[in-house]
Amino acid sequence: MLLASWVDGKPVAVLPVDDRGLAYGDGLFETVRVRAGRVALVDGHLQRLVRGAEMLRLPLDVEALLAETRAFLAEQVAAGRPDFTLKILLTRGSAGRGYQPLPEAVPRRLLLAFPSRVWPAEYSRDGIALHECRTRLGLNPALAGIKHLNRLEQVLARAEWDDPRYAEGLLLDIDGRVIEGTMSNLFLVHDGVLVTPRLHRCGVAGVMRSFLLARALTLGIAVAERDVAREELDGADELFVCNSNVGIWPVRELGSRRYTPGELTRRLQGEVATLWSR
Repeated sequence: MLLASWVDGKPVAVLPVDDRGLAYGDGLFETVRVRAGRVALVDGHLQRLVRGAEMLRLPLDVEALLAETRAFLAEQVAAGRPDFTLKILLTRGSAGRGYQPLPEAVPRRLLLAFPSRVWPAEYSRDGIALHECRTRLGLNPALAGIKHLNRLEQVLARAEWDDPRYAEGLLLDIDGRVIEGTMSNLFLVHDGVLVTPRLHRCGVAGVMRSFLLARALTLGIAVAERDVAREELDGADELFVCNSNVGIWPVRELGSRRYTPGELTRRLQGEVATLWSR
């Protein structure tokens, strides 16, 4: 349920049908956790949005976006909604038919407020079962890492299961390398080393993923970003998924393999809890 929406700093609930975000997925988005009127990991979300805009050669007025976001947050708090999910979208705007981005296109900034989703407490406490998706991610280094508007691979992957036993799905690329979840990044622990897949061919470089990598290094935890083969997951000591809205969910089941949330997973969950309590 949409609670509120702004387009270019004005309360609007419609978008022109010729917007390139609708026609071509020509744009970017961020999904942001807001609690007590405060945005979690705001710098990480902004940095990824700026990086994505540069990769797409999409003009971004950062100051205007920040000013609009502050005003939007204040409006939601005043309306009695201090806790919600904020979705920020940037499209190339309207510029007629054709793939060529015309110079007269004026980018649009959208701010949307949705109710915060409440996940079962056992997901964080006991862990989740992970569905292994048949859908594979294509390789596209030109778009790797950014959160662009075309999420059809994730839509197809998430459509694979209705079983409520599974909270998330595992995505491999077309060459069989482990990449991420449908809405999350993935980490494994092997012999005390925190490992996460490299995302230079495909996948989304999550904001929580970046936070955990930085915190792990600060805490003296050995970290490796590298290609991960599917069979490595069966030999992992710990396995978890993460994103900036749910934090960390340990994985307790993947196929026939069972895991127990381990010491390193719990330590990093504590770091997330500290971040969110600030």
